[in-house]
Amino acid sequence: MSQQPTNHGHASQAVKRRQGTVQYDHSGRVILVTGGCNGIGRAICDGFATSGATVVCADIDTNLAESLPPGIHFRKTDVALEADCQSVVDWTVSQFGGLDVLVNNAAIQPASSYVRIEDVSRDDYNRMVAINLTGFAFMAKYGLKAMRQQQSGVLVNIASGQAHRTSRGVPVYGPIKAANVLQAMQWGVEYARDGIRVVSVSPGAINTPLVQAILEQQGGEKELANRHPLGRLGQPEEIAHAVLWLTSSAASFITATDLAVDGGLGGFGSFADPYPKQ
Repeated sequence: MSQQPTNHGHASQAVKRRQGTVQYDHSGRVILVTGGCNGIGRAICDGFATSGATVVCADIDTNLAESLPPGIHFRKTDVALEADCQSVVDWTVSQFGGLDVLVNNAAIQPASSYVRIEDVSRDDYNRMVAINLTGFAFMAKYGLKAMRQQQSGVLVNIASGQAHRTSRGVPVYGPIKAANVLQAMQWGVEYARDGIRVVSVSPGAINTPLVQAILEQQGGEKELANRHPLGRLGQPEEIAHAVLWLTSSAASFITATDLAVDGGLGGFGSFADPYPKQ
């Protein structure tokens, strides 16, 4: 009796299966997102607003603020200035009665910073430290104080895949993102008995204006996408979904840790055979 050949998972034979979905209810909660006018920050603002939350977008870009939908409250904020960080937290608490979630997202990665450390300009270095590192700390300083007074809250640092591995030409951004991960770990441990959780999220390459601006330095979109095992860039909404989950009661036993949302980038060794380009 001959044995019939079998087909295990060939794409031509695959049947499209239903995908599960998740919905969140953040109604009654007050959310503060820095850098919320575009990219990942905007997707996070939209996600929380859609789930019923009161959302405050803290951003320096007043032009982009005009595109925010009703229900997302804009406050002009330069996170490099401690006074601005204190002001937006104080305004949020006084206006809406508390602060349930703070998302540290505002960050820059100028195209001119893709050089060796010996060639980094003082201006690029100082701006990246002020916004990407000190800005996170200033926002946490006042956000965590407000949360401790109410004995509840969640803080999320948006870090990066570059926090965990590196490449040539990123001598400032990656090390700062590694610090953002450790900030979240330290703050998570520090405030764990105050009813506060602190986590970080490390995206891979996400299709945002920030990434689009540096695609040439990355070899182009197809090259950058192909470095991810899933074979594509991520979408801002995929990071927002992770944040919506992490800040919900469904993730109540998660703190002082990092979540990679990177299309498998972190699992793919630099010595591995590259994927064939499509």
